[in-house]
Amino acid sequence: MRKIEIYDTTLRDGAQQQGVNFSVADKISIATLLRDFGIEQIEGGWPGAIPKDTEFFAQSPVELIAFGATRKPKTAAKDDPQLQALIDSGAKKVCVVAKSDIWHVKKSLQTTAAENLKMVGDTIRYIFDNGRKAIVDAEHFFDGVKHDRDYAFSVVLQAFSSGARCVVLCDTNGGSLPEDISEVIGDLMIYLEANSIAVSSDARNEHILGIHAHNDTGCAVANSIAAVQAGVAHVQGTVNEYGERTGNANLLTIIANLELKLGFKTVPDLTRAFNLAHNIAEIANINLNVRQPYVGDIAFAHKAGLHASAIKVDPDLYQHIDPTAVGNDLKMVVSEMAGRSSIALKADELGFNLEDRPELITELTAKVKDLEASGYAFDSADASFELLLREVLEKKPRFFEVESWRTISERQGPRGAEAVAEATVKLRAGGKRSIATGEGNGPVNALDAALREAISDVYPRIKDMELTDYRVRLLDTSHGTDSITRVLITCYDRERNHSWTTTGVGGNIVESSWEALTDCYIYGLIKAEVEPNV
Repeated sequence: MRKIEIYDTTLRDGAQQQGVNFSVADKISIATLLRDFGIEQIEGGWPGAIPKDTEFFAQSPVELIAFGATRKPKTAAKDDPQLQALIDSGAKKVCVVAKSDIWHVKKSLQTTAAENLKMVGDTIRYIFDNGRKAIVDAEHFFDGVKHDRDYAFSVVLQAFSSGARCVVLCDTNGGSLPEDISEVIGDLMIYLEANSIAVSSDARNEHILGIHAHNDTGCAVANSIAAVQAGVAHVQGTVNEYGERTGNANLLTIIANLELKLGFKTVPDLTRAFNLAHNIAEIANINLNVRQPYVGDIAFAHKAGLHASAIKVDPDLYQHIDPTAVGNDLKMVVSEMAGRSSIALKADELGFNLEDRPELITELTAKVKDLEASGYAFDSADASFELLLREVLEKKPRFFEVESWRTISERQGPRGAEAVAEATVKLRAGGKRSIATGEGNGPVNALDAALREAISDVYPRIKDMELTDYRVRLLDTSHGTDSITRVLITCYDRERNHSWTTTGVGGNIVESSWEALTDCYIYGLIKAEVEPNV
């Protein structure tokens, strides 16, 4: 079984994505998660060039790889302050980026081909003379092959000859296709062998090639897999595909493909992949793509009734792997496409066994189809489906009884002045009648404030819950503002670290919002195991 070396660059290349801004504390948390997952090589950033990275290297409890560049043209390695900063960082391994595209050598570095080769050799030897190990990123390698194949190959040879253990072939602009990758790597290995460099396809040996792919053609993962199949033993990438432009190769997708599809050895425990992806997304404050292969929330979700019927017989009939292999799980989605099997499986997923109650399955299936036809979307609101299921089973608790609600929106002053909203809610809870008023920047915000005020004394657990997302869709746009409106509201429970979504439908946007809002808190109280007290 070939060992493939996994190298994570989320904290450097991934941090270059627009909207990503890791603090030092964030970087320490992510590095710890990566280490605990079993990724042995973690690139921490560019100490010396970026103050935050310098601080990160000084504080990190996790062993990091320092990233930098070869010495500057016509400068001795010992006199290059940024190269010295990589040594001063204390990192045992240093990854330096080297130009392998003759165009970049001439236009970007504004130096000669010969000088660039000297820069590569001098830098690697300087790193070794200071007791560090060197990894070389051959930047723009695949574009460089198109411009001057012999020169691109000579840069790789120079790196190995100077003492580098691993030379990483970079598709920096992300423009290559898998066939290009395979062909070039095959030719490069023949070239290296002819020059007395024996490259191994197993990371446990010396002299290995690496791949660093970007996703501009949508082929970063495929290119990385093609590189491994061509003999590469070191793969770089980022968690959740973070990175500039369209992102870097998705490391978790690559790892799962290598382990589960091709039989390579990468990390100790792949079942932790789901949690790793979600935890890092939380730190990055970027919603994880729910469709992300292997670890997305709906990567193993099934909506069609035909699929559900087959899965009921054997889950493998419509799944390419067992979801638990990556820490994920099968998910049944309820919609107008649902059949009896979908409903039964979804109920079982939620903890309600309906196998011996076919009449309830029939009733629930009919209700779902009718409600979806009128505008509800249970495939996006599992919490609403569970409340419907509990209603049919007569197991939906009553936490409060609403007597009435109303909202008022007004703007005082000239055009452009801030509009405010006020809401009043009358209900019974805890054996008494409550009248509460709330203010907000809109009617839904005001209703939320009033409802929370009305029930928080009876149900103090509600203080741990908050609205985090609010979406509105007009279902019949031909009627304009008179259209049927569907609302989806997502709530979050800080104590349980759990989110859920409910839906409401009606001819009035506030009416739809009120339905989704009340269901959100009812569901939250159920899951918090709060006893009803009307």
